[in-house]
Amino acid sequence: MKINSFAVIIAYSLTLLGCAQQNKIAETFKASTFTPEKSFTSGCEGPAVDKNGNIYAVNFLKEGTIGKVTPEGKPELFVELPKGSTGNGIRFDSRGNMYVADYTGHNVLKVDMATKKITVHAHEPTMSQPNDIAIDSKDRIYASDPNWKEKTGRFWRVDTDGKVTLLDSLGTANGIDLSPDEKILYVNAGREIWAYDLSNDGEVSNKRKLIEFPDFGVDGMRCDVKGNIYIARFGKGTVAKITPQGTIEKEVTLTGKKPTNVAFGGKDGRTVYVTLMDMGNIESFRVDEPGREWQMQKDRN
Repeated sequence: MKINSFAVIIAYSLTLLGCAQQNKIAETFKASTFTPEKSFTSGCEGPAVDKNGNIYAVNFLKEGTIGKVTPEGKPELFVELPKGSTGNGIRFDSRGNMYVADYTGHNVLKVDMATKKITVHAHEPTMSQPNDIAIDSKDRIYASDPNWKEKTGRFWRVDTDGKVTLLDSLGTANGIDLSPDEKILYVNAGREIWAYDLSNDGEVSNKRKLIEFPDFGVDGMRCDVKGNIYIARFGKGTVAKITPQGTIEKEVTLTGKKPTNVAFGGKDGRTVYVTLMDMGNIESFRVDEPGREWQMQKDRN
């Protein structure tokens, strides 16, 4: 039998290319330290990335602050929140304004990035503690609101004018985010992730359980552009990648055991930053797809 040497070369080259691509993917999903240990307090939370690639997280060096970290990993103080306020989740709107869930003040705060002026965007005295927040393409905010003492929770929508609307009650509601097409709102509580249909008006319906983990709790989460959910597994020391169908695709092992939240950033949106309570710092790892909010932010600019 005569063998086509050209075909053999092509097949061999494709095999090598495939292996290289697999190795490249394999090199992702490996966590490393991004900021020094104890650069943040044990309240290290709420990572978010601005349009310039800077990473922000709450409680830098002391409670009631927000730290700014350069893309190279150098942390510094960004702002101190008003007296009586302590931040948790952070998000950016289409104009680059920062929003912060202020769980001790029962507020969603707004930070002007140019002047660093802090104002109250929304105040809801009946909230237990606004915790994590998500934002859609219309700049509407969705805020989880757990009551840890009573082991109950709710989540709310905050419109652009600051009007607050209760959407549903859900366990100790914690991490929250939207699917890339903004037709599904994900909220987690305890060891479960729940999915809701989300209307154009920001109303929820058709509640169903996406996944329940057999062990350890869950905390902050974000979606990538393919709809996969990256969720902090508090106590297990991992970030799990969950498919839109509710299957665990992989878990990334971290140095710390108490990750609190995640955010996508980097030049291509494929770097995940993870805040850790027990380490008081941020770790990072590379992934195969950019984040939903990172892509939304890029499309706006």
